[in-house]
Amino acid sequence: MTQNRNEWVQTAREVFDTEIQGLEAVRDQLDASFEKAVTLLGACTGRVVVTGLGKSGLVGRKIAATLSSTGTPSFFLHPVEGAHGDMGSIRRDDIILALSNSGRTEELNAIMPTVRALCGGIIAMTGGEDSPLARMADIVLNTRVPREACSLNLAPTASTTAALAMGDALAVCLMRYKSFTPDDFRLFHPGGSLGQRLSLKVSEIMHRENLPLADLSASLGDALRVLDEGGIGAVLFTDGDGALAGILTDGDVRRMVNRGTFDRDIPSRDVMVAGPLHGTEDQSAAELLDIMESRTITVLPVTDGRNRLLGVVHLHDLLGKGSVRFAEKDR
Repeated sequence: MTQNRNEWVQTAREVFDTEIQGLEAVRDQLDASFEKAVTLLGACTGRVVVTGLGKSGLVGRKIAATLSSTGTPSFFLHPVEGAHGDMGSIRRDDIILALSNSGRTEELNAIMPTVRALCGGIIAMTGGEDSPLARMADIVLNTRVPREACSLNLAPTASTTAALAMGDALAVCLMRYKSFTPDDFRLFHPGGSLGQRLSLKVSEIMHRENLPLADLSASLGDALRVLDEGGIGAVLFTDGDGALAGILTDGDVRRMVNRGTFDRDIPSRDVMVAGPLHGTEDQSAAELLDIMESRTITVLPVTDGRNRLLGVVHLHDLLGKGSVRFAEKDR
């Protein structure tokens, strides 16, 4: 080996560059065929049967797993096993997603005529737009990349990365198509740490002690000191009865600075968000996650039935990311 350590790093960077270029090429190739594929898969009343051989088969297994875990029932069918009886698992309302970079994989193409007679449609994911596989498909998703990251331009590298990304794109679009929610995710991941966390009540995860509180009479400068010390990206305001009156976030301060309206001496109540969005302690973590994602916020106060402040929840508490904090966008 004549390469030194720095040259290996350079080679690795070239691999990353080639794979990024491949992803960009496939992204730019997206067209109406992708829309048709999402519509066909979204309307599927059966399962998505993913099939492919070799490296494409390995990618296909991952795509099938991702689809199943995000609300689209799916399983992987090995084309060789399919030719020896496993095609009996295909139903008329199933959709086939067939992967082959070249589109000329003989073992895969050999079962396609029978598959067509058994299923409700075929989507080909291939870099060979004019290949036999493409000609047998109802919809073709073009995953052609300029070259492989392999120095010989032979080993499936950039092409498998592109196929994997295409599968992720389908899965995410189908999640939106089906309005897949955190509650659905929890249902499909009962053993996962995120699923378990989202099943908790807000009362079990909210912060109750050392809340970043400021008086309604505080100046903006005083409120900012509380915000800075609080470490969650927000300061909360309560009235004399302990009821939630307002909130001021990192994002609110940033917008004041950008607008040129920032003044440390002005009363906080003049710039806080009055009557802010809030949750209750008997809600589930999944419900709060829905609210926070839909409103693009990361901090949510928790109140009781009389609007008295009980605690606060940060998005990272819901996702189980410990004490890491970050500022939120518009409320």
